[in-house]
Amino acid sequence: MARLPRSAFPPYGIWHVTTRGVARQRVFRDGSDGRRFFDEIHGAVAEYDLDLLALCLMPNHYHLVVECARTLLSQALHRVNGAYAQWFNRKYRRSGHLWGDRFALWQVRDDEHLRATCAYVLANPVRAGLCHDIVEWRWSYSRYESS
Repeated sequence: MARLPRSAFPPYGIWHVTTRGVARQRVFRDGSDGRRFFDEIHGAVAEYDLDLLALCLMPNHYHLVVECARTLLSQALHRVNGAYAQWFNRKYRRSGHLWGDRFALWQVRDDEHLRATCAYVLANPVRAGLCHDIVEWRWSYSRYESS
């Protein structure tokens, strides 16, 4: 099934976004990688007036739940993904693309969907067997309880 064009989404909303490393490669290899990505996200939150609701970094991808204008989200992710990829490539003496396809985007419909989406995002490391409980995973953040 083909993806909807971004223009088919409303101009403002709450969005669940995910981006995966090219060929599913690791994009967060150590703690400094995660800290650098958090710094890039927080810079974009301030610069583009995003409301960050949830975030989870996994070894080869990340999830965000943000409230903002769709056009600002695209601009912010372009900045974040580009700056982080340049930093990552310098650090690991590599070249080429870091991220795979364009970011995936889903609109969060209502409060119940928001709670379910945040719970899904936070439970990623548990489902992947990286920890036993979501509170153990230091690479996630949410303003909402996961239950």
